[in-house]
Amino acid sequence: MQLRRYGFSFMKIRDIFISHIHGDHIFGIYGLLSTMSMIGRTADLFIYAPESFGDILKTFIRDFGEMFLFKVNHIKVLGDSPTLIMETKGTEVYSFPLNHRVSCYGYLFKEKMPLRNVHKYMIEKEALSLAEIARLKEGEDIVREDGTLLRFEEITYIPYQPRSFAYCSDTAPFDKLKDYVAGVDLMYHEATFANDLEKMARQTLHSTAKDAALCARNASAGRLLIGHFSSRYKDTTILLNEARRVFPETYEAEQGKEFEIQLKKLNINK
Repeated sequence: MQLRRYGFSFMKIRDIFISHIHGDHIFGIYGLLSTMSMIGRTADLFIYAPESFGDILKTFIRDFGEMFLFKVNHIKVLGDSPTLIMETKGTEVYSFPLNHRVSCYGYLFKEKMPLRNVHKYMIEKEALSLAEIARLKEGEDIVREDGTLLRFEEITYIPYQPRSFAYCSDTAPFDKLKDYVAGVDLMYHEATFANDLEKMARQTLHSTAKDAALCARNASAGRLLIGHFSSRYKDTTILLNEARRVFPETYEAEQGKEFEIQLKKLNINK
């Protein structure tokens, strides 16, 4: 129902990423799959999740999937280091291990490097052909028959820097995480507790708001979103302020709120 409330189409969902097999992270999948079936979905669905999700999915399909007109594919998420698990024409998705009580993974979504653009003034200056323009945009140098060298770095430029988003679900802090998400534009990191409950965070393998902020700072992230707050906090301002003292560009991940990652266009004056 929340997907519908915020204008997301069930039919357009192709890929689902599940961090770990705890109830608050998987129970919603049952209703979602059933709704997709009821509205006549036929396109394949791909669910990326830890290996243990396989038995859960098989049981659900056996008991409730008799009328499904679409195939649900479980893509096992494994490994102890960042792994490329999905790739499209313009995007790459990597999984990476987190530090929790059960097998748990985060996800890094990265735009691929765009094709280079040709400086317009160079097209006339060098009398570039369409074939040469295509090769230069692919990052190739060209040597003409008369020996003239056309360097792609001098004739083309990168129109914008690819954007990235990291999702770091339930996890206790660990040093490698900053390397897994280094330089990310926007990072979601759980912040279950305030720092006065650091001991409880360690016992339950969760993070404090300060832990999340330290990770963002050490990873040189652009912005930080915090969430997964303990229900004990009726006012989550304490968690937001705690994180902002370490990493000022911190925001709450509120239901329905959108965070846009702006394109970083290069300033081309020629």
